[in-house]
Amino acid sequence: MTMVVVTIMPKKGVLDPQGQAVQGALAHMGFGDVLDVRVGKRIEIEMRGHDPAAQVTKMCEDLLANDLIEDFHVEMPG
Repeated sequence: MTMVVVTIMPKKGVLDPQGQAVQGALAHMGFGDVLDVRVGKRIEIEMRGHDPAAQVTKMCEDLLANDLIEDFHVEMPG
């Protein structure tokens, strides 16, 4: 079995309302030094088979990430 981790983030320049809400809440709580917050997704996929990173990359392109507004990064930790 292989663990593959996908990180999906909004593309630079794309409005991130959830990130803005978190940044505002942090500022309200006294964390005024925070300049920007971007909120994304982390997906952990445990799988078997040949070339899991390539398979997960295809999954991201076809389903997991919206290539118009999101970037993704695939990694196989450890």
